[in-house]
Order: sequence, then C-alpha cells, then structure tokens
Amino acid sequence: MKIAVIGVTGMVGTVMLRVLEERNLPITVLIPVASERSAGKKLAYKGKEYTVVTLADALEMKPDIALFSAGGDTSLEWAPKFAAVGTTVIDNSSAWRMDPTKKLVVPEINGDVLTKADKIIANPNCSTIQLVMALAPLHLKYKMKRVVISTYQSVSGTGVKAIKQLDNEEAGIDGEMAYPYKIGRNALPHCDVFLENGYTKEEMKLVKEPKKILRDSSFSVTATAVRIPTAGGHSEAVNVQFENDFDLKEIRQILTDTPGIIVQDDLANNLYPMPITAFDKDEVFVGRIRRDESQENTLNLWIVADNLRKGAATNTVQIAEYLIANNLV
Repeated sequence: MKIAVIGVTGMVGTVMLRVLEERNLPITVLIPVASERSAGKKLAYKGKEYTVVTLADALEMKPDIALFSAGGDTSLEWAPKFAAVGTTVIDNSSAWRMDPTKKLVVPEINGDVLTKADKIIANPNCSTIQLVMALAPLHLKYKMKRVVISTYQSVSGTGVKAIKQLDNEEAGIDGEMAYPYKIGRNALPHCDVFLENGYTKEEMKLVKEPKKILRDSSFSVTATAVRIPTAGGHSEAVNVQFENDFDLKEIRQILTDTPGIIVQDDLANNLYPMPITAFDKDEVFVGRIRRDESQENTLNLWIVADNLRKGAATNTVQIAEYLIANNLV
C-alpha cells in the first residue's frame, strides 16, 4: 500500500502525517510530497527518515492513494494526472466538492457511496463536516426543514499566516496581516471571499455541501461565518427546524449513540463544548442542547470540533481507511 501525502509540509499535511501514524494505516511505502522548494527536506515518520519529493516524482511512483492538501489550484492540475495512473485521490481542497461527478464524503455518514471507480474523492469543508456529523442522525429521525448556522472559526482555518498575525498581535509586534483588520480582541464576519449575493464562499459551502453529503435537498440552509481569535477549533451555533416533533432526552441519546460524537451537556457542572477542550481530538462535541421556544419542532445545538483534525486531516485519513477496509483500492 503506497500512500502519498501531497502538501506534507503544510499545516494540514503535518497533522495528516501524525493522524496516519496514530491510526496505524497499513502503509508499505510512504511518499511525502511538497513544492519544489521543499523537495529534499527530511521528515520523520514512525521512527524512519523520509525525503520530501516533488509532485512529478510522486506521480512516477504511482501511489495507491494520494492524500491532497496543497490548495485548489494544485488539486485541479494534479489530481487528474494521479487518477490517470490509477491512484485514488482524496482531496482536502474545495476544488472538487461541488463537482457532480465527484463524491463528497464523511465516512460515518455516506461512505457507502464510494466505489472502485471513484478516483478523485472530495473531503468536505471543515465546518460542514462537524455540522453534518451532528445533524445526519437527527435528520434521519425527524427530517430537517431549515437550518440556521452561525460559526465561530479559529484563525488556523486561514493558515499559518493568520496564526502568525494573532501571535504577533499578542506579542505587540507589527507584522504581515492575513486579515484586513486586527483579529485579536475582535471578531470578523468575513471567512473567505465575498460573493455577488453578499455571502462569503465559506457560508455558501455550508449551504450547499450538507445537501450533497446527505443526498437530500429538501431542507434549506442559511449561514453566517465569523472568524474569532482562537488558535484552533471551530464552533457553531446551530438552529434546526424539523418536520416532526422531538423529545430532548431522545435527541441526547441519538447523539450519544452516534460514532464520532461526544455529548457534553451538563449545565450544572458548566460542561459544554469549547475549542480549548476539543483541541487535537478527532471527535465532534455537541452541547447546549435545548428547544427553541420561539418556534415549534425547533432545536438549538452548539457544535465544536478541531478543524485541522476531523475537519480536515482525520476525515481524509478515514476515507482512506474506508477504501482499504472495503477493498476499493
């Protein structure tokens, strides 16, 4: 089993390598891949030293699986080339997510859509993954009508430059800006670029991607995405109206019984999900579970996850695990 990690020196690529090691995938050959300027660098994996190679070098090696986390432009150019030599590409960028010919996968929810013929598989947006992890089992039971999402997203979702900006601000250093304004002691209602409809790309991902993953466009979604000065972990306030009424005790039980979900909802002991406690964990945390008393059949949830783990690297690796376990590569 030859597995290539493209963008291995980047923020998500580094976490991806760690997740591969933790989950102990049956890798016989690891191919660490980065840009030409990073080629030749050394990195460690399971106690062995590996040399970073270029995309062209990796393509010649014909890996069984290639985990891409090097940006949309790189994916658009190189994913088809790897697919053409028989490699199964799992792409963490937004390049292929809404392509009707490509699958958009959260393994716990819709891994069953995957076949051997799928040579380019899209990993959803980080905020989408944690959202659908919590909503999918509830949708099956009560059928969603409308979802309203407000996100509180960490600077790590923007990248290294944004983390550096926050670090510089906290240290009182003037440095390069990832955002148009200071992020420390601030909240920016501006994740990704603005579109003609007044929403950002991030907000429209939250509108479109859940419908594709759940294979259902009967419910409506609206979103507001906000960047806050946390170093890691995305949070979401979610208001969901169902067609059918529900019992809160049953809601909690359904979520508790869902693999990959941890319910933290003990108000007497101030137990609720937070980015600081979700950090470096693979689970999605759900709390503040309560009825919306202003409208019938409507629920409020607070959902938190580590955006670099389940929101990116872990979900990508889990897709690879699913493919291997089901002999799809």
